[in-house]
Amino acid sequence: MKSMSLMEIATAVGGHYYGDESKLTQCVTGVTIDSRKIEQGYLFVPIKGAKVDGHTFIFEVMEKGALCTFSEQPLEDADFSYILVESCKQALKDLAEHYRKAIDIKVVGITGSVGKTSTKEMIASVLSQKYNVLKTAGNFNNEIGLPLTIFNIRDEHQVAVLEMGISDFGEMRRLAKIARPDICVITNIGLCHLENLGSRDGILKAKTEMFDYIKSDAKIILNGDDDKLTTVKEAKGVAPKFFGLSAKLDAFADDIRSLSLKGTACNIHLGEKAFNAIIPIPGHHMVYNALAGALVGRELGLTNDEIKAGIEALVPVSGRNNLIETDSLMIIDDCYNANPVSIKASLDVLSLADGRKVAVLGDMFELGENEKELHFEVGAYAAHKNIDLVICIGANSAQTALGAKSENANALHFEKKADFIAEAQNLLHRGDTVLVKASNGMAFSEIVEMLQQLKL
Repeated sequence: MKSMSLMEIATAVGGHYYGDESKLTQCVTGVTIDSRKIEQGYLFVPIKGAKVDGHTFIFEVMEKGALCTFSEQPLEDADFSYILVESCKQALKDLAEHYRKAIDIKVVGITGSVGKTSTKEMIASVLSQKYNVLKTAGNFNNEIGLPLTIFNIRDEHQVAVLEMGISDFGEMRRLAKIARPDICVITNIGLCHLENLGSRDGILKAKTEMFDYIKSDAKIILNGDDDKLTTVKEAKGVAPKFFGLSAKLDAFADDIRSLSLKGTACNIHLGEKAFNAIIPIPGHHMVYNALAGALVGRELGLTNDEIKAGIEALVPVSGRNNLIETDSLMIIDDCYNANPVSIKASLDVLSLADGRKVAVLGDMFELGENEKELHFEVGAYAAHKNIDLVICIGANSAQTALGAKSENANALHFEKKADFIAEAQNLLHRGDTVLVKASNGMAFSEIVEMLQQLKL
């Protein structure tokens, strides 16, 4: 990371430094909240979690070679440097904001109800054709993960592509204050986090808090086929650019052709010019991701040839529409997270497969008072897509099974993953294509691992 001295850090977070004053000019080599990842010269930020308080590891990490640590309490027996702060979580965010302001780099911020990660991957793939790109890793998209991602920005990076996820009002404003995006991308306004945000209008309001810290030369890129996002006319004097399937938009696609599970071909129009591209990950929704990537690429000076190359170089990530072929099955590993819109999109992908199609669906969380109806609708949708077998796991997914059965689909319900795993050998056939999809808390990666080992 770029140099930050202990004196600079203490000032940035409003903390009080204790320890050898000769070390105040020394610079940290990294920042972490994980005691297992401490390296020589690191700053340790002890976070109080639901089960573990990072403060219990302070003396251990200092022995491992950390240069300094934050602490929310005086460390009377400390023979090392530490910075006393009121809140370690807030200090982490304050320091990341300070670091972001000090670096000269273009930041692309991405949010939306569905497709944040796949759009992030697409945009990073496109921009990598011209720039050295840092992108959010894993699920580091919240008020802890985003600062840690920003600390990973090095001198060689030219663009940072940052995913920004929220579940309540005010969160996006705090994330935007840290990230200060130069380009804001919103994928859509769908049905997620309704428990806190109430409605799609509430989701729109929460997501567009992203614009609170943009500059006058910022760019806003929105899905022009989303009825809520098209109501955004300007933010701080910045007029958005839109992508979608209408020829009236700034970037649009036509001549869309499914290549089954091998991906999708389409023509992408940017202004007066167009090019053909093959998106190597299946699903109609991936066309929108490619369009977002194309618009961001154009704003950052890429040629159409570079944009096309970036789209076609896209590589799937684990848990995100990742195709895994075994001797027995074709697995669509989309188990990282789920809401009604994303599950329907995944069922669309499954419907493209040849042969017998099986959906293994789990509970969706944070849907609020309509969770039963939304689970039921997903089951009915699976039936409409002619899925041969719908396997539903979890308490809420009993409604998914009922929805599928209401449309005469073959559906089964299991209370627990272990119950399904015990029966999988008898339920699946050699040559099946199996979609695995649920909210992250269901830990369906265990099912993906089991399916990879299954011999039929």
